[in-house]
This record gives sequence, C-alpha cells and structure tokens, in this order.
Amino acid sequence: RKVAPALLAGCTVVVKSSEETPLTCFRFTQLLEQAMSEGKLKTLKENPGIVSVVTGLGSTIGEALVKHPIPDIISMTGSLKTGQHIMSAASVNMTKVSLELGGKAPVIVMDDCDVDATVQAIVDSRVIYSGQVCNCAERLYVQESIYETFVDKLVACMKDCQVGDPFDEKSNLGGLINQAQFDKVCGMVNRAKEQGAEALCGGDPISVEGYKYPPTILVNVKQDSEIMQHEIFGPVLPVMKFETFDDALALANDCQYGLASSLFTNNYKYIERVRTELLFGETYINRFHFEGIQGFHAGWRKSGIGGADGKHGLLEYLSTKVIYVQR
Repeated sequence: RKVAPALLAGCTVVVKSSEETPLTCFRFTQLLEQAMSEGKLKTLKENPGIVSVVTGLGSTIGEALVKHPIPDIISMTGSLKTGQHIMSAASVNMTKVSLELGGKAPVIVMDDCDVDATVQAIVDSRVIYSGQVCNCAERLYVQESIYETFVDKLVACMKDCQVGDPFDEKSNLGGLINQAQFDKVCGMVNRAKEQGAEALCGGDPISVEGYKYPPTILVNVKQDSEIMQHEIFGPVLPVMKFETFDDALALANDCQYGLASSLFTNNYKYIERVRTELLFGETYINRFHFEGIQGFHAGWRKSGIGGADGKHGLLEYLSTKVIYVQR
C-alpha cells in the first residue's frame, strides 16, 4: 500500500515497522528478495538500498526519521496521538505528511435491509483481526422497527465466532496484539457496564494468556459515552437504536473521527444522501468493511491527512512542478 506506489513514483523508501509487528516487515523483505532471485524487480536488484527496513521504538528510531531533513514525505498508519506528534516533528523541516489515523466507523441499518446478510457482514467487519483494523465496524445504529429481531440474530452470530489459534481454519479470531491493548479493551467494556451497558454476549476476557477477548455485544449504551466515542480496537460492538434516517445520520456524524462508515438499505434515496451527508472518507453500502486497492483509503477530520491506494494514493508520492517559458 505504501511501498509500491512510492517505488512507482521513483522514490527510495525507508520502512520503519511497528515495534509490535517487526516480523511482518521481515517477511515482506523476504518476498522482495525471493522475487529478485527469480529475475523480477530488476530495478531493486540493480540498486541496493532503494528499499530499506529499520526496526525499533517509535520514540527513538521513528523520532529520528521524522525529524531528519532528508525525507520528502512521511507516511504513517497509527493512532491520532502519534499522528499529531509526527505532524509537530515534521513541521521543523516542513516535511509533507500522509497520516492514516484512528477510526470509529458507524454502521447504519435501515428496516428495509436484508437482515441475515447484514448481520453476517457486520460480524465479519467487527471480528476480522480481532477487531484491530482501523475501518472495522466500531458502533452500530439499528432502526427501531427491527431492533429486537436484528439484535437477536446479531448476538447469535457473534456467539458462533470461535476465538482460537489464528492458524486454525476453525478460528474466526485470535488474541489481541499485546497486554496494553488487552487491558484497554477490558477497561472500556468494564467502564461501559458500570455506566449501565449490558453485555448480551461476551463482556469478560477469556484468557490473559494470549490476550483473548470474546466477541461482545453491548446494549443500553449512551451516545456520549466512551465506548461510543473512542476507538475500541477489539471485538466489541456497542449497539443503539434510532427512529428516522435523519436521526441515524446525526448519531453517526457525532464523532471526532471520519475514516470508514457503512449503510445497509435497499432505498436508493438514502444511499444518495450518505454520499454527501455522512462525513467519512469511506462509505460501504450493503457490504463488509474492507477497502479495494483501487479505491482511496483516506480519513476525514481527526482520522488523518492524505491517504493511500488508487490514483490518489500514487499522487501522494509525486510533486507538482510548473515551468513557464517565454518565447
């Protein structure tokens, strides 16, 4: 997503991996080396150093990279707090930044949707990678007329999800990334329950070993609560009901983030309205929350600056120059 368009644009690339997932970057470099050994990627083979990978803490290695005068662009995926720090550090050299930050994706479910298909799409959009994806379904708004039926089916589907070894095909999700994230999810759910939320399934950790947390549905939540306003990044879905489409739009937009969103309906008028009235960079209609590489993955508001994928993602790595010639 970031390396390929940068190379196509003629850039050299330094990849600083997350300190939590360095093996992913090492595997990526192995695949590059394998391709070069097979006679592919000749430019990389003939020009060592076009792609470099460094590992370490963001507070040391990352800090040095973003403050250095050489980079022409810093492209990062991470938290809002980290993005704000990078913007500040990059401002010393006026370095361009492209930041994909947090999300709090709302899902709007109208009473004319295909209920069974919608339930499956939402569950898939919540438990993928144990809910640790920035455009996962993070909060759910269901029209009042189908609320009870829909929630019953949603709970049943979530209960069917198996938490286990990610390499086991029977598992739907594995554990969370680390102790800090495990504690964060546990804390958010516990505080929500203390404020009156009810867990219809899940709601308590499975095991500290492996940081396993079960798929969880919370009801009786409030719009201004932490669980509805801040990114969970775990397999927990808070649910509220609404009466009219206008109510749903207001609730969905009531958030500091603006990355992903979705609408489930067969009413084309509603689909047309979310095109301009739902304040998010991505909106999925009647489908699973995951973008296409030919699209443009970009957040609005505090979900970031710039974006990735497609034509616009390639343009992030290009500079515009105008030449005027007097004849």
